[in-house]
Amino acid sequence: MPRNSRIPGIRAAAKGRSVSTSSAIRAGRTTRANALGMTLLELLIACSILLVLATVALPLTRVTVIRQREQLLRYDLREMRDAIDRYRDAADKGMFQVQAGTENYPPDLDTLVNGVQLTGTQNVHMRFLREKPVDPMTGNNDWGLRSVQDDPDSTSWGGQDVFDVYSKATGTALDGTKYSDW
Repeated sequence: MPRNSRIPGIRAAAKGRSVSTSSAIRAGRTTRANALGMTLLELLIACSILLVLATVALPLTRVTVIRQREQLLRYDLREMRDAIDRYRDAADKGMFQVQAGTENYPPDLDTLVNGVQLTGTQNVHMRFLREKPVDPMTGNNDWGLRSVQDDPDSTSWGGQDVFDVYSKATGTALDGTKYSDW
C-alpha cells in the first residue's frame, strides 16, 4: 500500500471517486480555518509585548507632563518679573504717583493687573499684567512675594512693596532645584 493511501481523501481519489471538501478537511489536507486566526500563544505574546511597551511609555508621559508644568511656571515667573520691572521703569520716569518708601516698586500684584492712573490724565490707566497667573505647581494664584527690605531668601513678605515673586510649591524640579528658588 502506497504511503499516501493512508489518508482517506487520497485513497478515494486514487480509486477514482470524488473527494468532498469536508472529508479533505478532516483528513488534514487544508488548514484554512487555522490560517485565518491567531493561536492563544500568539495572542499572549502580542499582549505581553504591548504591556511592556505601555509600561515604558507611562513614565515618559509623566515626565513630559511635569516638564510642561515647569516650563509654564518659568514663563509665568518671567512675565510677572517683567511686569514688575516695567512698573518700576514707568515709575522712575514719573508717569504716575508712587508711595514714598516703596522705591518705585508696585505695592502688590493686583496693582499690576488693575493698573495705575497716569499723571496729568483722567481715567487713563496703565496696566502691566492681563491677569494674575495661576501657579501650575500649586493650582492657585497665591504667589510668594518679596519686598526690597526683605532678605533675598526670605519666605515671609514685609508688605511694603513687591520686588520679586516666587512659587509657594514645596516640590523639587526635574533638574534638582526647588521650585521656590526659581
